[in-house]
Amino acid sequence: MKKQKGIGVKISGTGSFLPGSPISIDEVDYFLGELTDAPLKIRKWLQRMRMMMKEMLEVDNYYFAIDPSTRQFTEDNITMSVKAANKAMEMAGLAPDDIDFIAYGSAHQDQMPTASVRIQEALGIEKCGEISIHANCTSAYKALLVAYEFVKSGRYSNAVVISSGMSSSELRAEYYNQPLVKKEELFLRYFLSDGAGAVVIQADNSGKGGLYISNAYMESVGGKKPSAMKNLRPAYWMNPKEEFERGYHHLSQMFQNELRQNFHEPGGTVFFNGLKRMLEKYPVDLSRLKYFQINFPSKHIAELVMEECAAFGIPKETLYTKMSSMGYIGPPMVFICLDRILREETLAPGDVVLSFVTEVSKFMQAGFTLEYK
Repeated sequence: MKKQKGIGVKISGTGSFLPGSPISIDEVDYFLGELTDAPLKIRKWLQRMRMMMKEMLEVDNYYFAIDPSTRQFTEDNITMSVKAANKAMEMAGLAPDDIDFIAYGSAHQDQMPTASVRIQEALGIEKCGEISIHANCTSAYKALLVAYEFVKSGRYSNAVVISSGMSSSELRAEYYNQPLVKKEELFLRYFLSDGAGAVVIQADNSGKGGLYISNAYMESVGGKKPSAMKNLRPAYWMNPKEEFERGYHHLSQMFQNELRQNFHEPGGTVFFNGLKRMLEKYPVDLSRLKYFQINFPSKHIAELVMEECAAFGIPKETLYTKMSSMGYIGPPMVFICLDRILREETLAPGDVVLSFVTEVSKFMQAGFTLEYK
């Protein structure tokens, strides 16, 4: 018996939201707050690091959901998600009651009830399926994969997939136990931004007039690799005072030899080998590739990976990144870039959009391929 391909799945709407006004790297410390109680050695290092990042990252603007005068947040993960989702639903021509599934992806979450049902309530959706996925920078991709499989199988018809990131909440001065801070807990202040992105996907067998999902992929290759991005919270609830006093809540990312060593494998980088496995499982005519969207927090790293990917026949000019105009927003970046592609770029029938990500908390990877028809 011939295997059924399932229902066609079309991206019918996209939306994004960036909080506040764009700021420069020279204003980051003003918005996030100066670390006045950190060890003197760390403060001097941070000043040097900011200048290095300014030259290396080539980021013109960042966005933070913080009022620098009052030190209060102006948005949160739910409000930003709802604003991005409403834009995507408006583009798709759908009302809240038309949505029968919500998939939400974020770096990590500790709240109850979970974000997906909070978003459901804020959107005014009385009843729908929903799921929250928290897997660092692969979470948005995994949320899309789940929604894609559910729509393709016929379980749901109209899904909104959302991702948001409030990196500022873990990077502002008030969050840290400052006397305990280390270098690997601070340099992310000059990489990350706040924001949200959303896509609406629908069952559509017409096979024309839009961007269709061809495949979605995920894997984890960190089973024998040490974590390169983490906090020290155990797998149970701690006394908040004890957690703060020990600095277990600090987010850290290794950025020197440890990360470099584990990012490289026989045959290439973790990213290259993962993308190779994806392309072997889901072959793509790369001669039709229009945009290759890479979710990395550094333009420099993305360009190095592009050199490696020349072995696949992927031209450098297909790299699609918006990091210079908004910093790195983490998981939502993939949906924000899709929103920019659909709203600002021109696609022709047969054009392919390929996206792939490697995250380093435990070397999870994910990707997808889209085709314009």
